[in-house]
Amino acid sequence: MTLVLGAMDGELEAVIRGMTVGMRSEWRGFRFAQGSVAGVPVVVSRTGAGKTLSAMVTGYMINRFRPRRILCVGLAGALRDDLEVGDVVVARDTIQHDVDASACGFAPGRIPGTGYRELACDPLMLAVARAIDPPQGRAICGRVLTGDRFVDDPGERAALARDFGGDAVEMEGASIGLVATVHEIPYLVIRTISDVATGGASGSASGAPVPREYLRAGLSAALCRAGANSWHYVRGMLEALRGEGEQTRL
Repeated sequence: MTLVLGAMDGELEAVIRGMTVGMRSEWRGFRFAQGSVAGVPVVVSRTGAGKTLSAMVTGYMINRFRPRRILCVGLAGALRDDLEVGDVVVARDTIQHDVDASACGFAPGRIPGTGYRELACDPLMLAVARAIDPPQGRAICGRVLTGDRFVDDPGERAALARDFGGDAVEMEGASIGLVATVHEIPYLVIRTISDVATGGASGSASGAPVPREYLRAGLSAALCRAGANSWHYVRGMLEALRGEGEQTRL
């Protein structure tokens, strides 16, 4: 079974519309659907925003469904000047950029007392995703950074790119990746760029403040684009991976 996770309903709506749904359920307010895509069993679940909720929901889903792999989809902000709104970043690894125990001698991003910093995505899933052409824009393979805040300051974005080698930044991927890694479950993060490094959600190169109504309109459009990309990659990947012997059974 493949577990597909996204923070917001809009990031998953196209996946749920496209899949064959067998059952819809809810756990503590978090909605999820069970069914299949391309003959492969799937569970598609909203995690909520941020590291704590996404880790909590991922742990619950692992304990309940014992997934074979985990795919995290949705939006991210660009940390590279050459990325445009609508482009796709397929993660080779993830890091929690807001974990900082450097005062105790740990490298920024390293979780104290553990060996966890760069959380490598599954090579097979990565190879399959990289072979899929995006429905629009372009796709790159890169590093996705995760932290519990929305990063919209150009200076901070430049620092994240410089200090962590990040290509995109969001709020769930590395927390999901950490839970998956500890449980030894292959995972992959695929993100659609919603806003670019030089401005706000509108993608304005000036970096000037963007009125809230434009931000809301930009987010709505970005969610539609991300949802379409999510379905495109989920379907393409599971069509390619169904030869691994999985049956349509939950």
